[in-house]
Parts: sequence; C-alpha cells; structure tokens
Amino acid sequence: MTHSLDPALHAPIATPSLAMRYLRVDHAGEFGAIQIYRAQILIGRWLGHAHVALLEDFLAHERRHLATFAEVLAARGVRRCRSFLLCGVGGYALGLITALLGERAVMACTRAVETVVNRHLQEQLVHLADTDPQAHAAVASIVRDELGHRDLAAERVGADSALTRAVEAVVAMSTESVIWLGLR
Repeated sequence: MTHSLDPALHAPIATPSLAMRYLRVDHAGEFGAIQIYRAQILIGRWLGHAHVALLEDFLAHERRHLATFAEVLAARGVRRCRSFLLCGVGGYALGLITALLGERAVMACTRAVETVVNRHLQEQLVHLADTDPQAHAAVASIVRDELGHRDLAAERVGADSALTRAVEAVVAMSTESVIWLGLR
C-alpha cells in the first residue's frame, strides 16, 4: 500500500502559533534594543559623547515598536516571550560595554543588531504575508526605522577595525541566540 503525503502539510507556512512566536520574539527584541540604547545614552552623557542625540532618536523609535507589538499581543491575549527579561538584561549589558568602548563600538553594535533583526523581519514578512495580515502589518510598520538605524550606524562606524569586527561578531551571535531561544 502506498501513502501519498499532502505537500501542503509539509510546506513551510506560517501557522498562527508561528505568528505568535514571531510577535513575542519581536516584542522581546524591542525591549532588548531599548535597554541597549538606555545604557549607551547613560554612558554617552556621562562621557559627553556627541552621538547621544542620535541614540535618543533610535530609542524613541524602539519604544514605539515595543508599543506596537505589545498592543498586538494584548489584543490576542498572548503573554510576552520567555526571553523578554534575558533580552533586557543582555541588551543593557551590551549597551554598557559598547558605550565604554566608544562611539564606533556603539555604532557597530547597532549595525550588528539591525542586520540580524532585519534579516529575521524579512523572513517573517514572507511567512506572514498570506497567513496573518495583522501580524504582517505590525512587522512591516517597523522595518523602515530598523533599516535606517542600520544604515546610519554603518555610516558612523566607518572603516572596520579589529574592535568593530569583534563587537559585531559578539552582538550578532547574541542577537541570533535570543531570537533562536525565543522562537522555541
């Protein structure tokens, strides 16, 4: 007896539970980004760095993004991601360390986070396009800001150095890890 498998059962489509996981991870990631910028602003003010105004602008965007995802989760009765606090504590630590290393490290941190985040957001948009219009709209609403953060940070980093490559490697690995954990 032969069994025919329905290919639709094995297609990589976004199920409601996958959409929820995306939204929860995005929400936690925005909280982590807020903590990165809060720490960087604190140290930047203390050290009198000129890039604090830019970081404050980025922070305002991240707060708006957090509110967007919180609203969607609340409307669906979904609790926050289990990695929410990890993102916050880890983000604050990354922010402190990179701020103490200087503006280029701060901008390398932003470039790394936003590069990873934007790759994941683009994947989410593909999965959510036909399955969850509300989740798709929430994700799509923040993409332009995140790309802008990445691009501005890349301009400010300038030529890569051993420091910026090291910061980016650690930050990218950390960001990928919390996304992976949150999606589980």
